[in-house]
Amino acid sequence: MADDDKPEYTVYRSRPRLPWQREESLGAGGDDDGRPPRRPRWPFRTRERDPRRKRRSTPGRIAAYLGIAIAGWLLLSFVVFLISAQVQSSKISDAADAKLSGGGYPLTSPNTILVLGSDARTKDRAEPGAQTIGAPSRSDSILLLRVGGGANAQLSILRDTVVDIPGHGQGKINAAYAFGGPSLAIETVESYLGIDINHLVEVNFENFPALIDSLGGVTVKTGCVISKINGGKRNGGTTLRLKRGEHELSGDEALAIARTRKNECRPEEDDQTRVRRQQQLLSAIKDKVTSFETFVRLPWVSWAAPQAVRSDMSGPTLLGLVGAELTGGNAKRYVLRPSGSTTLPDGGAGLTVDDATKQRAVEQFLRG
Repeated sequence: MADDDKPEYTVYRSRPRLPWQREESLGAGGDDDGRPPRRPRWPFRTRERDPRRKRRSTPGRIAAYLGIAIAGWLLLSFVVFLISAQVQSSKISDAADAKLSGGGYPLTSPNTILVLGSDARTKDRAEPGAQTIGAPSRSDSILLLRVGGGANAQLSILRDTVVDIPGHGQGKINAAYAFGGPSLAIETVESYLGIDINHLVEVNFENFPALIDSLGGVTVKTGCVISKINGGKRNGGTTLRLKRGEHELSGDEALAIARTRKNECRPEEDDQTRVRRQQQLLSAIKDKVTSFETFVRLPWVSWAAPQAVRSDMSGPTLLGLVGAELTGGNAKRYVLRPSGSTTLPDGGAGLTVDDATKQRAVEQFLRG
């Protein structure tokens, strides 16, 4: 065949196919069935979705959203707690802070915390002649906590217990707070019991009701209680009337029952009954903190809790104390019981505790 008779051929070179291109997208024409060619999928072009098509709600997806919401709620509460605690930590005097022994982190190491509540009233709640906050006052309640590292115990000291107050001779232990504030109270308790105190917590009676109210109240089982605190309701205070049984107490009622010394329903009660009610109230607060209702209120509780106390502890340390208390189980409760009574130089009556009773109570307390 002659060269002029050879058929002519046209050579076409195809472009290399990119990874995101399909073979049918390379042609210029449409598909064999007449449909237009498909658009190439570029790496960052999302697939177009039918707006009528909804994402399916699977149990796993719902659990993930719920977990994110819970984590965010806890984080918010954590930040609020730290801010509130930092504001309060600056209110402890340098003299009191110098008397404390420090200690390990409360969540992992046993710590001894002195809890004081003074008998000072706020100006809007004080009956005529009562001490107001800012004036010298006595410690209305003296409670020691042993928490951390698996320990959880409480030891209450009756306010009329006679002790040696450094620099002031013998007197009732609650007078140490009036003579020298929290620093002398710390020194007196350490000297009397022979133990080191790591941290101090002063209950702020002005803000304590707000803490209870932020929890939605607390449930406490009591006997019959009729008492008038701060002069009773007629004088701007609180009148408490409780029948025997369980009661949902508001903030003012919880504070009133913690401070009740004279129970008109049971005149034979003494200060030992009062400190047992205080210990019972702490347990009620702990139970309420771990409830679902409190989880819903958690940011508000996180703000109110540090505001209800004054402490040397910074936010993280105070949070460790709360964690240790919540995870330590039910606290073992002890009361330093008096073994006798005595008459003080000023003619007042006080309670005495013999050395054997005191030593046994301290050993039980430190064991947690």
